Amino acid sequence: MKKEFEALKKFLDDNNLTYKVSTHPKVHTSEEAAKIRGVPLKSGVKALVLKAEEKYYMILVPGDKKMDFSKLGLGKVRLADPKVVLEKTGCEIGSVHPFGNLFGLEVLMDEKILENETVNFSAGTHNESINMDPKDIVKSVKPKMGDYTQ
Repeated sequence: MKKEFEALKKFLDDNNLTYKVSTHPKVHTSEEAAKIRGVPLKSGVKALVLKAEEKYYMILVPGDKKMDFSKLGLGKVRLADPKVVLEKTGCEIGSVHPFGNLFGLEVLMDEKILENETVNFSAGTHNESINMDPKDIVKSVKPKMGDYTQ
């Protein structure tokens, strides 16, 4: 997982993106992460891996929202199991960063994430986070934007 953290930092640096890294005790949920980071839950970005038919996707949703499968327009969808998430991303559930393009995944992003001036997310590990402008995620990931939450 440290490898994914280093690959993400290299990608951000190579693309001249501004970000801050923080190291903290291990967290596994959006709620734990927001509390330890000292930020609002809505500023967190949950990166979830989904399977629709025979293809895997990444969906990005605000930390305070729940995904609405019916809004994705992908047909029958389910969350990928932990083993598949690790295979596809090199990260454990709860540590997956939102740059799905680095994992070869098509990315969908809930537009409510852009309501934040900055966002926070796990950086490929359970104890390192990144804070950055959400517009930089859009610019460098080029996700399909939409309303994907309840």
